[in-house]
Amino acid sequence: MGGGISLEKVQAVAPRLVSLYKAAGRRVRAHGLAGERAAVYLVVDHSGSMRPYYQDGSVQALADRVLGLAAHFDDDGVVPAVFFSTDVDAVADVELARHHGRIEEIVAGLGHMGQTSYHLAMDAVIDHYLDSGSSAPALVVFQTDGGPLSRAAAERYLCKAAKLPLFWQFIGFGNPASKQFDYLRRLDELSVPDRRVVDNAGFFHAGKDPFVLSDDELYDRLVGEFPQWLAAARERGIVGPPATSGPPPPGAA
Repeated sequence: MGGGISLEKVQAVAPRLVSLYKAAGRRVRAHGLAGERAAVYLVVDHSGSMRPYYQDGSVQALADRVLGLAAHFDDDGVVPAVFFSTDVDAVADVELARHHGRIEEIVAGLGHMGQTSYHLAMDAVIDHYLDSGSSAPALVVFQTDGGPLSRAAAERYLCKAAKLPLFWQFIGFGNPASKQFDYLRRLDELSVPDRRVVDNAGFFHAGKDPFVLSDDELYDRLVGEFPQWLAAARERGIVGPPATSGPPPPGAA
């Protein structure tokens, strides 16, 4: 896997994302992740209750922010995205070069917005990662506005996936007080090492209006637990040693 993408390339292919790219770079460096190589995935809830977040642009905004972050960890300018509800509704690429309106374009071709089967979305990510042949770590940004249809299935997949170089960063949209998120809040209670070899997941809530969350705060939360997981996963041989770190991509400041 190559290095991150330079500011000059972002300016050339995705000028609207320059400010996000710069904000992500600040937080990546602040968390000691400069020079780290990783694949980045986006998983998006496509259940019926998510409709307002597609309509007001919140999902597109999240995709743009994730692209800005991914540009520091990988050089292909592509984030594989999984849209899920009762089933996996789509697996599609979101690209720097054609990010504008991409979420609306994908969703326009999808059918019924069902419920929330986390484990099927997780299975799709795992299959994509294994099929890619990559040995690099992966950061999976997993957005949802409710709890899983089957908690037992979600826990089983999460625990099994702990043996893979995948870190699951869950993000909640909606009412922070909703009991729908109790499962995600208890993720850290899944015992290590009895049920999971490492703690491979985190959760934070973006609130009823995700636009209110600043870029810096969002990026802090997206990568806040990633370094600790990387260290634990490397200690157990799940993730290989870091690539030789060079300087940050030109103009990344």
